[in-house]
Amino acid sequence: MENDTDARERLFHNAIREILIHALFFLILYVFAHILVSKFRKKKEYYFAEDDEDAIVCRVSLWMCCFSLAVSLGAALLLPVSIISNEVLLLYPSSFYVQWLNSSLIHGLWNEIFLFSNISIFILLPFAYLFTESEGLPGSQKGLISRFYETFLVFTLVAALLFGMTFLLSAILDYGQTSMQSLFALWCGYLPFLYSCLSCFGVVLLLICTPVGFARLFTVLGELVIKPKFLRDIQDEHQCAMMEEENLRRRAHIISHELEIHHSTPVERIRRNGCAASALKQRLLQVGKVRRELALQQLASPWRRNLGYPLAMLVLLSLTIISLLMVIHNMLQLLIGIKALPISPQVEKFSLGISSLSALGVVGSSLEIVLILYLWLASVVGFFSLPVFCRLQLKPSSATVTQIIGNCAILLVLSSALPVLARTLDKENGNRGAASLLVPCGKALLGFSRDTSVVVHFSQ
Repeated sequence: MENDTDARERLFHNAIREILIHALFFLILYVFAHILVSKFRKKKEYYFAEDDEDAIVCRVSLWMCCFSLAVSLGAALLLPVSIISNEVLLLYPSSFYVQWLNSSLIHGLWNEIFLFSNISIFILLPFAYLFTESEGLPGSQKGLISRFYETFLVFTLVAALLFGMTFLLSAILDYGQTSMQSLFALWCGYLPFLYSCLSCFGVVLLLICTPVGFARLFTVLGELVIKPKFLRDIQDEHQCAMMEEENLRRRAHIISHELEIHHSTPVERIRRNGCAASALKQRLLQVGKVRRELALQQLASPWRRNLGYPLAMLVLLSLTIISLLMVIHNMLQLLIGIKALPISPQVEKFSLGISSLSALGVVGSSLEIVLILYLWLASVVGFFSLPVFCRLQLKPSSATVTQIIGNCAILLVLSSALPVLARTLDKENGNRGAASLLVPCGKALLGFSRDTSVVVHFSQ
């Protein structure tokens, strides 16, 4: 009897510990997401300029965006966290300080990310957008309650439409085997199916964006890292920026002087001069910012100026070559028959602390983490570098609530491709629902994406 009581107490304490660790993990991610949203959103005066009702709507929508962004960051960190946990348990199997780290904790984290991803992409972000655009039901008293009722009504209609389309698509793919019993299998059937469709769409985005992102990363890194003097003369650019800034100041002073002394000037000319003065002030701010950045770069040490850029480019090129070699190795194993594609729809649970995920041990696992984060960064950078989607890129202190909602949805869709990426790399943890149906597509798309990225590098 005492043994049964001790076992129940141990299970209870383990459950409480997992809940606390998961809550702390999501709290850290939420704080980081809130910092990012606060950096890119417009100033508080923009949201509070109308009335308290609009301020509450914007605040609630931003809270939903922060939660969705935190879920996206958590999905991007699932694979690295799983790999690190496995290697820590292998290095310290009997340590007292890592007893809380077990397979149940990681499986629960994967399942919670899967749950919150569904909630964010299907409930929170659509509701936040509709709540922001709502004005209240016609004929009712204007207010926050009326806007909430309108949002709930429109959201219910859209959800019913999406539910019907999903049922029809599922019936077509199941060759007419869908019955009335499966009509109400919302949580067990349709949400995983929709999430799998989003995963497939995310993999297609990875296919399109990753090669562009790999090529774009070299340009972005070249702008961030100080180039050697034989590639870029910073002193020359600094002098040009100073002369341009002085020229703009002189022109702005002339225009403002004309507006002050010529009171008899026609109204149309005054309006044109005022627009020109406003454009000159904006250009003057941009040139001043560039001049200050160039002045800071001039203070860099010779070691940083001469070695930073070549080393950074060498690291990027090495990561690309390693990715290509991994794809070739995987393709050869599939062709020879050493490794086969997973054909079972059931997901095998991975147990931590049994064996290393890489043949190279800690070094190989660290390299896999770097490659996963590199692939994720390249896909995000590549998406915002495409000609159509480059206008969605946010600038600090200038994003509206609608733009923030759209960017959070984009990051969440890219994160939804991570379960397919996990099965591709044979590092699946937790139940991913119907994502196993997309494994062959994921392997082909990711392999072709990395191969194409190398071709883009050498073609440029």
